[in-house]
Amino acid sequence: MSLMNKEQIMEIIPHRDPFLLIDTIEEMEPGQRVVATKYMKDDEFWFKGHFPGYPVVPGVLMLEMLAQAGAVAMLALPENKGKIGLFGGVKDAKFRRQVVPGDLLKLEVEIIKVKGPIGVGKALATVNGEKAVSAEITFAIK
Repeated sequence: MSLMNKEQIMEIIPHRDPFLLIDTIEEMEPGQRVVATKYMKDDEFWFKGHFPGYPVVPGVLMLEMLAQAGAVAMLALPENKGKIGLFGGVKDAKFRRQVVPGDLLKLEVEIIKVKGPIGVGKALATVNGEKAVSAEITFAIK
């Protein structure tokens, strides 16, 4: 059983369909770490054009999924209620595995540094234990 579903996630972050890119929160320590999931349905909007006949999740969208998961962890803190998280940067992004329709992407973000409204998260996305994407993501809370 999940800790949060999409409706509960939308109470924390402002993203909405079609750009709410996480389905569930499985584990969370607000301000510290989060584990979320995204199931890749055949009809996701990006598969139609990326690529016809060879659907693959764009790497930049997987980074966005990780950022949304991290945003849930940070915006779940009482002092951040009603705020938004913005991308500040991506460092050392590595794409190691294609993610395709039918895959369940596990999104893990550990907050490793926070100074004022700026923070850094260590992010990892996996499918069945195989690394798909890893990166360090910088964010700003506004």
